Amino acid sequence: MPAETFEFQVEARQLLQMMIHSIYSNKDVFLRELISNASDALDKLRLETLRDDTLQADTSDLHISIEADKEKRTLTVRDNGIGMSHDEVVQLIGTIANSGTAKFLRELKEAKDAAASEELIGQFGVGFYASFMVADEVTLVTRRAGEGQGTRWNSDGEGTYTVESVDDAPQGTSVTLRLKPEDTEDQLFDYTSPWKLREIVKRYSDFITWPIRMAAAAPGEDDAEPAAETVNSMKALWARSKDSVTAEEYSELYKHISHDWTDPLETIRMQAEGTFEYQALLFLPSHAPQDLFMQGHKRGVQLYVKRVFIMDDCEALMPTYLRFVKGVVDAQDLSLNVSREILQQDRQIEMMRRRLVKKVLSTVKEMMSASPENYRTFWKEFGRVLKEGLLQDFENRDALLEVSSFASTQDEEGLTTLRSYVDRMKEGQDQIYFMTGESRAAMESSPHMEAFRAKGLEVLLLTDPVDEVWVQSVPEFDGKQLQSIAKGEVDLDSDEEKEKAEAEREQRQQEYAGLLAWMTEQLGDSLKEVRLSSRLTVSPACIVSDTHDVTPALENMYRAMGEEVPHIKRILELNPSHALISSLRKAHAALGSEPDAGTELAETAELVHGLALLSDGGELSDPARFSRLMADRLERTL
Repeated sequence: MPAETFEFQVEARQLLQMMIHSIYSNKDVFLRELISNASDALDKLRLETLRDDTLQADTSDLHISIEADKEKRTLTVRDNGIGMSHDEVVQLIGTIANSGTAKFLRELKEAKDAAASEELIGQFGVGFYASFMVADEVTLVTRRAGEGQGTRWNSDGEGTYTVESVDDAPQGTSVTLRLKPEDTEDQLFDYTSPWKLREIVKRYSDFITWPIRMAAAAPGEDDAEPAAETVNSMKALWARSKDSVTAEEYSELYKHISHDWTDPLETIRMQAEGTFEYQALLFLPSHAPQDLFMQGHKRGVQLYVKRVFIMDDCEALMPTYLRFVKGVVDAQDLSLNVSREILQQDRQIEMMRRRLVKKVLSTVKEMMSASPENYRTFWKEFGRVLKEGLLQDFENRDALLEVSSFASTQDEEGLTTLRSYVDRMKEGQDQIYFMTGESRAAMESSPHMEAFRAKGLEVLLLTDPVDEVWVQSVPEFDGKQLQSIAKGEVDLDSDEEKEKAEAEREQRQQEYAGLLAWMTEQLGDSLKEVRLSSRLTVSPACIVSDTHDVTPALENMYRAMGEEVPHIKRILELNPSHALISSLRKAHAALGSEPDAGTELAETAELVHGLALLSDGGELSDPARFSRLMADRLERTL
């Protein structure tokens, strides 16, 4: 049968021109497309032989081969899979049938940049045409399994193609590219280089289950065929049964993905079947990378489609607070060139992401009881970043609280969970008490801690910067309210104790009413209120925030990020049992008879405020003035 010449459809011709002028920024993917097509052809042949036992097909050595000729500048990708009939070649290759070309071109023209254009391609099944980015001419020879005659398709991408029948075609398909000259500035490399071809296979197609073979060496002088070697590992560990994979193999895969030298802390396997099938093999590292908290840190989950590598750093599969998780997710029903934008909007991907997150968190929870040492290592390395999820992931907030650990006054060295805290709560206690600060030592010596220490009440000590933020948005755990001991009013007395002390409280309130009103007026520029304290037992005074106010540390964090935050006035609490405060009350009461003492008393009130501010780790508005006033007072005592 003589060769027939056809014209491409107008839309297909436009598409070819776009391909030739590099829609793809990374031209290496042409080989990924061809290998993926070959792998699909082998899968289809295996399935067809299972369905039809009368099919005359050779399945003894199914494989993909890559053959490069440096002198002729040709590259051939060959498989012995299902192949295509003459009609299939005309329909599937010649006209891009059923590929939605018109819609594709319209969206391509509307795309705002090259990257967006590149990511649209795979949606319409036109990956084969990526060959024209690197080739001046493409020849396809194919024979469908069970048929006697083959077909040759040829085109230079300029607007026409030829189709002819051939008698000597082997079963399967071969695609031969007559390569363009090398142009590294245009990302057009030497695709006859064995090193380059192996690099592309390793990156994109290493886990294809069929062997990908290349010549191991050049032919000898006797023109013998060069030996062939398999260049892909074919070790899709996530597709193998759990019992058939060793810990060493898991470790090697983790190191390959993460570029880490150490073994993973934990391995997580998942397999979902049904309307949307996927397999996942995830790893929890044993130590945090140095750039974990740096802007631009990439997440470590790779996306595969039918064991073909699609993208690194798949943001749609893992939230930022789990960016340390490494691994592979292999979906069965996605396009090979699915874009990041499409992934973010895909309902199935969102469902997969939710399941992956829940699996990671449930694994961490299991680790707490099954491998406490591993959990302690995990929390030490990744606790800070995991707590970011308390701000980002409302759906999994309870699960995150369950697997979080904190320092506590209960244990000087170890950490405790919220569940353990609740189990230890005293009878009648209905709040989980915590304090935030820069260090454990500073918090333990804080005046805010005095009443809680006296009552034997446990307080969580939160020292990570993220703690300042998440405690503002997490109201409770297991029905118990989270309460900062440095905010609002604290009342730790039982009903019986309150009843006994009620009269004394009222009397003190009356005795100190004048002093409190006067100090509030004197320090009004710096403070919202001066009041008596029920949280102090030793210190004369302390600074507290109102119940719903932003803490000073959080205020400073916002300012450091360049955000405008109005200065928030705080509250000064006085300890009426302290000798300094009782003396201050008496001095204020005597002001009427000694009016000249007003200035000196105001300075004393200023010193009390400054001391409280310093004990809370705050900054003085005028350190020089405070030092001068303090030196003056000390001089009088000598």
